[in-house]
Amino acid sequence: MKKWLFAAGLGLAMAASASVQAADSIAVVNMGNLFQQVAQSTGVSKTLENEFKGRAGELQNMEGDLQSKMQKLQRDGSTMKAADRSKMEKDLMAQRQQFQTKAQAFEQDRNRRSGEERAKLVTRIQSAVKKVADDKGYDVVLDANTVAYAGSSVKDITSDVLKQVK
Repeated sequence: MKKWLFAAGLGLAMAASASVQAADSIAVVNMGNLFQQVAQSTGVSKTLENEFKGRAGELQNMEGDLQSKMQKLQRDGSTMKAADRSKMEKDLMAQRQQFQTKAQAFEQDRNRRSGEERAKLVTRIQSAVKKVADDKGYDVVLDANTVAYAGSSVKDITSDVLKQVK
Protein backbone atom coordinates (compact mmCIF):
# COMPACT_ATOMS: atom_id res chain seq x y z
CA MET A 1 0.00 0.00 0.00
CA LYS A 2 2.84 2.40 0.82
CA LYS A 3 4.40 1.69 -2.56
CA TRP A 4 1.12 2.41 -4.29
CA LEU A 5 0.69 5.74 -2.44
CA PHE A 6 4.31 6.62 -3.17
CA ALA A 7 3.79 5.84 -6.87
CA ALA A 8 0.58 7.89 -6.98
CA GLY A 9 2.28 10.83 -5.25
CA LEU A 10 5.23 10.60 -7.61
CA GLY A 11 2.84 10.51 -10.58
CA LEU A 12 1.02 13.62 -9.39
CA ALA A 13 4.30 15.45 -8.86
CA MET A 14 5.44 14.53 -12.36
CA ALA A 15 2.09 15.61 -13.85
CA ALA A 16 2.27 18.95 -12.05
CA SER A 17 5.84 19.43 -13.25
CA ALA A 18 4.82 18.57 -16.81
CA SER A 19 1.92 21.03 -16.72
CA VAL A 20 4.23 23.81 -15.51
CA GLN A 21 6.68 22.98 -18.29
CA ALA A 22 3.83 22.90 -20.83
CA ALA A 23 2.61 26.31 -19.65
CA ASP A 24 6.12 27.68 -20.14
CA SER A 25 5.98 26.72 -23.81
CA ILE A 26 2.55 28.30 -24.46
CA ALA A 27 1.98 31.95 -25.31
CA VAL A 28 -0.99 34.05 -26.34
CA VAL A 29 -1.25 36.89 -28.82
CA ASN A 30 -4.15 39.28 -29.40
CA MET A 31 -4.61 38.92 -33.17
CA GLY A 32 -7.48 41.42 -33.40
CA ASN A 33 -5.48 44.11 -31.65
CA LEU A 34 -2.42 43.36 -33.78
CA PHE A 35 -4.41 43.44 -37.00
CA GLN A 36 -5.95 46.78 -36.11
CA GLN A 37 -2.64 48.39 -35.10
CA VAL A 38 -0.73 47.07 -38.12
CA ALA A 39 -3.51 48.17 -40.48
CA GLN A 40 -3.42 51.68 -39.02
CA SER A 41 0.34 51.94 -39.09
CA THR A 42 0.63 50.75 -42.69
CA GLY A 43 -2.19 53.01 -43.92
CA VAL A 44 -4.09 50.26 -45.69
CA SER A 45 -7.47 51.99 -45.42
CA LYS A 46 -6.01 55.24 -46.78
CA THR A 47 -4.48 53.34 -49.72
CA LEU A 48 -7.79 51.65 -50.52
CA GLU A 49 -9.67 54.93 -50.15
CA ASN A 50 -7.34 56.64 -52.62
CA GLU A 51 -7.54 53.70 -55.01
CA PHE A 52 -11.35 53.86 -55.18
CA LYS A 53 -11.85 57.61 -54.75
CA GLY A 54 -12.48 58.29 -58.44
CA ARG A 55 -15.07 55.57 -58.88
CA ALA A 56 -16.80 56.52 -55.61
CA GLY A 57 -17.07 60.13 -56.78
CA GLU A 58 -18.48 59.04 -60.13
CA LEU A 59 -21.12 56.93 -58.36
CA GLN A 60 -22.06 59.82 -56.07
CA ASN A 61 -22.48 62.10 -59.10
CA MET A 62 -24.61 59.49 -60.85
CA GLU A 63 -26.77 59.08 -57.76
CA GLY A 64 -27.26 62.84 -57.39
CA ASP A 65 -28.19 63.20 -61.07
CA LEU A 66 -30.60 60.30 -60.79
CA GLN A 67 -32.28 61.77 -57.70
CA SER A 68 -32.67 65.20 -59.28
CA LYS A 69 -34.25 63.67 -62.40
CA MET A 70 -36.63 61.61 -60.24
CA GLN A 71 -37.65 64.75 -58.33
CA LYS A 72 -38.22 66.59 -61.60
CA LEU A 73 -40.40 63.75 -62.87
CA GLN A 74 -42.44 63.77 -59.65
CA ARG A 75 -42.75 67.53 -59.71
CA ASP A 76 -43.45 68.05 -63.42
CA GLY A 77 -44.76 64.63 -64.45
CA SER A 78 -48.42 65.51 -64.14
CA THR A 79 -48.06 68.51 -66.46
CA MET A 80 -45.86 66.81 -69.08
CA LYS A 81 -47.10 65.28 -72.30
CA ALA A 82 -47.59 61.53 -72.01
CA ALA A 83 -44.87 60.81 -74.59
CA ASP A 84 -42.34 63.06 -72.79
CA ARG A 85 -43.18 61.56 -69.41
CA SER A 86 -42.86 58.02 -70.81
CA LYS A 87 -39.50 58.85 -72.40
CA MET A 88 -38.25 60.36 -69.14
CA GLU A 89 -39.41 57.32 -67.15
CA LYS A 90 -37.58 54.98 -69.55
CA ASP A 91 -34.44 57.10 -69.33
CA LEU A 92 -34.64 57.06 -65.54
CA MET A 93 -35.06 53.29 -65.44
CA ALA A 94 -32.09 52.82 -67.76
CA GLN A 95 -29.98 55.24 -65.72
CA ARG A 96 -31.00 53.51 -62.46
CA GLN A 97 -30.04 50.12 -63.91
CA GLN A 98 -26.67 51.49 -65.05
CA PHE A 99 -26.09 52.98 -61.59
CA GLN A 100 -26.95 49.70 -59.86
CA THR A 101 -24.62 47.75 -62.14
CA LYS A 102 -21.73 50.15 -61.53
CA ALA A 103 -22.38 50.26 -57.78
CA GLN A 104 -22.41 46.47 -57.57
CA ALA A 105 -19.16 46.18 -59.54
CA PHE A 106 -17.61 48.87 -57.32
CA GLU A 107 -18.58 47.00 -54.13
CA GLN A 108 -17.23 43.72 -55.48
CA ASP A 109 -13.92 45.29 -56.52
CA ARG A 110 -13.56 47.12 -53.22
CA ASN A 111 -14.32 43.97 -51.21
CA ARG A 112 -11.86 41.95 -53.31
CA ARG A 113 -9.06 44.50 -52.81
CA SER A 114 -9.85 44.81 -49.12
CA GLY A 115 -9.58 41.04 -48.82
CA GLU A 116 -6.25 41.04 -50.63
CA GLU A 117 -4.84 43.68 -48.30
CA ARG A 118 -6.23 41.88 -45.26
CA ALA A 119 -4.58 38.64 -46.41
CA LYS A 120 -1.24 40.44 -46.79
CA LEU A 121 -1.50 41.80 -43.25
CA VAL A 122 -2.45 38.41 -41.82
CA THR A 123 0.53 36.81 -43.56
CA ARG A 124 2.88 39.46 -42.14
CA ILE A 125 1.45 39.03 -38.65
CA GLN A 126 1.63 35.24 -38.82
CA SER A 127 5.26 35.41 -39.93
CA ALA A 128 6.05 37.74 -37.04
CA VAL A 129 4.27 35.44 -34.56
CA LYS A 130 6.28 32.48 -35.85
CA LYS A 131 9.55 34.40 -35.57
CA VAL A 132 8.84 35.59 -32.02
CA ALA A 133 7.70 32.11 -30.98
CA ASP A 134 10.85 30.55 -32.44
CA ASP A 135 13.11 33.17 -30.87
CA LYS A 136 11.51 32.85 -27.42
CA GLY A 137 11.08 29.06 -27.54
CA TYR A 138 7.28 28.80 -27.50
CA ASP A 139 5.77 25.60 -28.84
CA VAL A 140 2.19 26.86 -29.02
CA VAL A 141 0.84 30.37 -29.60
CA LEU A 142 -2.91 30.89 -29.24
CA ASP A 143 -5.12 33.83 -30.09
CA ALA A 144 -5.92 35.52 -26.78
CA ASN A 145 -9.52 36.08 -27.90
CA THR A 146 -10.15 32.34 -28.25
CA VAL A 147 -8.70 31.31 -24.89
CA ALA A 148 -11.23 31.03 -22.07
CA TYR A 149 -8.58 31.32 -19.37
CA ALA A 150 -4.84 31.83 -19.34
CA GLY A 151 -2.99 31.68 -16.05
CA SER A 152 -0.25 34.04 -15.04
CA SER A 153 2.39 31.63 -16.34
CA VAL A 154 1.13 32.01 -19.93
CA LYS A 155 3.04 34.84 -21.64
CA ASP A 156 1.29 37.45 -23.81
CA ILE A 157 3.62 38.19 -26.74
CA THR A 158 1.41 40.73 -28.55
CA SER A 159 3.80 43.64 -28.02
CA ASP A 160 6.79 41.56 -29.16
CA VAL A 161 4.96 40.57 -32.33
CA LEU A 162 3.95 44.17 -32.97
CA LYS A 163 7.58 45.27 -32.76
CA GLN A 164 8.54 42.48 -35.15
CA VAL A 165 5.87 43.46 -37.72
CA LYS A 166 6.80 47.16 -37.73
